[in-house]
Amino acid sequence: MSQIVEKTAKTVQEAISLALEELGAQRDEVEIEVLDEGSKGIFGIGGKLARVQVSFKSSRSDEAVGFLTDVLSKMNVAVEIEMTEDDESIMLRITGKDSGIIIGRRGETLDALQYLTSLVVNKQSDDYKRVTIDIENYRQKREETLVKLADRLADRVVRYRKSVTLEPMNPYERRIIHSTLQNNNNVETHSVGEEPNRKVVITLKQGAGARRQ
Repeated sequence: MSQIVEKTAKTVQEAISLALEELGAQRDEVEIEVLDEGSKGIFGIGGKLARVQVSFKSSRSDEAVGFLTDVLSKMNVAVEIEMTEDDESIMLRITGKDSGIIIGRRGETLDALQYLTSLVVNKQSDDYKRVTIDIENYRQKREETLVKLADRLADRVVRYRKSVTLEPMNPYERRIIHSTLQNNNNVETHSVGEEPNRKVVITLKQGAGARRQ
């Protein structure tokens, strides 16, 4: 809701009450800007009315869309943003001819945008709300690629009985590798290194080589 109401009255409180009545809102639902506190004048002459501007508070989803729209506009990319929200998360899907530019190498630009948007959404709230940004279904496609990669490398570890270290990945992608192989009877995974160069290592479980032979 973006409706803005400006009201004047003898006092600031009266002006606020008039604005709330017109908006049909409670005080904790709005943002109030006092434009003029007014004055009584001398002997009741020359007094000025108080003037306020009242608008609905931006929702966290509005803040997310607004921030992302502003950033992408400054990047000079033409895209559309579709937002869905539930109690725990906000999903922002970006589409458009320039959308591929936003993904970046291994999704680094996309992850950075997601991180910054999450900061904006959660900066003044006690309850954390997860923010996910996806572009042309990139995250699902990337997840499918990583699952296949994990399975293929796990087979290689078992075949050659030699550990494999993957390229550096962000926490989201590392979780996919760990999750894919967590129930594998032959290999196990762990992470090494420091961000942003932290990597997943796939190793042979003790005794797995013997079972294979």
